[in-house]
Amino acid sequence: MMKSETSKNNEQQLKNASNAALASLLNLTILPVISFIALLFIYKKTQPGNIDHYHAVLGIKINITAALALFLVSTLMIVLGGFHSPWTWVYVITYFTIVHTIFIVFAIWALVRSWSGDKLRSKHN
Repeated sequence: MMKSETSKNNEQQLKNASNAALASLLNLTILPVISFIALLFIYKKTQPGNIDHYHAVLGIKINITAALALFLVSTLMIVLGGFHSPWTWVYVITYFTIVHTIFIVFAIWALVRSWSGDKLRSKHN
């Protein structure tokens, strides 16, 4: 009986970890803000030390870092480069596209790792 409960608990943790990673990816792609709120709700349901908690925290960190990197740097480029300069927009759009893509790929990597129940970086002995 105990093994069955542990198995169900592990399955639930993997499901929550996958949902957290998916919410992180959706926040970066098609459902910003709504998915981040869902990610915060998933985080509230997890317990520290578990794989689902790890992936919920990772998703929150990815999305906050992405928001800061994308919006603050883009705003800084626009302020310093001038709103009406065409080259400013070339740099802003190029920067935003490349950095946004990097964060999306990182979120996909986290999603795949959550499906397997692993952390991003496995410890080798």
